[in-house]
Amino acid sequence: MFADMDVNDCPVRDVLDHVAAKWTTLILAALGTGPLRFGELHRALPDISKRMLTQGLRDLERDGLLTRHVHPTKPPSVEYQLSALGQSMLVPLGALIDWAKQAHPRIREARVAYDAAASA
Repeated sequence: MFADMDVNDCPVRDVLDHVAAKWTTLILAALGTGPLRFGELHRALPDISKRMLTQGLRDLERDGLLTRHVHPTKPPSVEYQLSALGQSMLVPLGALIDWAKQAHPRIREARVAYDAAASA
């Protein structure tokens, strides 16, 4: 599967470096419900700092996965929404989320068993 890919120019690594970042998938999933303002996104992901949310949004905009629209209000309000490319990411992301939900109990059991064996 990966045998024919150049390690120094690997599209999988290049994409996953951003998409697999801690907050990226959660930002994408939150925007999958529709456009959101910064404050709405921050409330949807309360554990993320404003700095990390800002950086994640910039990275996703740079990658073409979302668009940023500044509304000419006072003060200006900024709305983020998935681009067509970002929308296309929801299918594989949804499969990963479904898999994680299904596998999570077994993963937790495996961690407990591993930790017990490691401390014995």
